[in-house]
Amino acid sequence: MSRTLELPNGDVVSPGDVFCYNDYPYRLVWLEGDTHEFALSPLYWGDSGMDIPFRDREALVDQWEVDSRGQMTAEEWANWLDDATADPRYSDDEVTSLAAELPTEWDPEDEDLDSSGGLRDRLGL
Repeated sequence: MSRTLELPNGDVVSPGDVFCYNDYPYRLVWLEGDTHEFALSPLYWGDSGMDIPFRDREALVDQWEVDSRGQMTAEEWANWLDDATADPRYSDDEVTSLAAELPTEWDPEDEDLDSSGGLRDRLGL
């Protein structure tokens, strides 16, 4: 049985679940040993040294910000991806990889994206 964690918003997640923490998709990773320690692993940057460790749930509660929404619907993730296409912080590879992993059927061709550096321009569409 997989260990779970209750997020500060009340959602209960396991390591396979994707959730929004500080406006980015993350997964839960339990740290080794019989402890309450865990890390939040960014969906695209996981295993790159960018995981955020927590000693316990209370530490996560202290760092839970307004942009942390927990689990989101397929439509909410699609909206998040739409916003990410116009955000210069995200590379083409990152957006494409996130779209493949997020629990949504997002299709940028269905969106009326602007032509100033949106995903369509970056993919040559």
